[in-house]
Amino acid sequence: MTQVWISAAGLCGASIFGAILGFLFKELPRKWNDTVLGYCAGVMLAASTLGLIVPAFDMCGAGSCWVVVAGVMGGALFLNVLDLVTPHMHHITGLSPEEHTSNKRLKNILLFVMAIAIHKLPEGIAAGVSLSDMSDGTSWTVSFGIALQNVPEGMVIIAPLLVAGVTRLRTFAISVAIGLLEVAGVWLGFALGSVSEVFLPVMLGFAGGAMLYVTSDEMIPEVHANGCQKQATYALLLGFMTMIVLEKIFDL
Repeated sequence: MTQVWISAAGLCGASIFGAILGFLFKELPRKWNDTVLGYCAGVMLAASTLGLIVPAFDMCGAGSCWVVVAGVMGGALFLNVLDLVTPHMHHITGLSPEEHTSNKRLKNILLFVMAIAIHKLPEGIAAGVSLSDMSDGTSWTVSFGIALQNVPEGMVIIAPLLVAGVTRLRTFAISVAIGLLEVAGVWLGFALGSVSEVFLPVMLGFAGGAMLYVTSDEMIPEVHANGCQKQATYALLLGFMTMIVLEKIFDL
């Protein structure tokens, strides 16, 4: 039990630490805001493919790869449907779409935050499952790898919310709530143990599909819409490579 508490606290703490760092990006000029969002898009692309979809395929046999594909498409479809109901979720940010200066921007930011939140639960479950069998020497590696990824992911949700006009206190509360989702996932994965391994590939694929959808449909078009596409493109590449280098350095 102690190991589970340490893992859960570490994952949540890494997200909160990243959120604190994210407050450094408050009130950036438009050009640099697009650059930061481009970097965030690169982090999300790497996290969704290397951290979610590829491990999901590794868990499946050759004959059951369709399960992951279905999960990915299901995650994208879920975000597509969520796109239709986002205007009714403005209470999360404390902003009114009717009064907000950019309804579309608020909608995009809510989708972005939801995509980050959605993938926290299956990530936590993955860590919990690995901890359910402490004889496996990779159990702490899984938790450490997810915690390492949580720092930049915690950072990336702060700047968009602040730029949209969400208060600092509410922004921090949202980031903490997202981190707590992962804590719940750790305990759920630990409790279910091997049973959750049956569903984990689908859940990882679902989360990966949701992240890919919001990155392609919302984030990349957003940063290319203001004449700063070159900086945003190189920032995306840097964000993507950052996650790959971290994985290689720590052999995750």
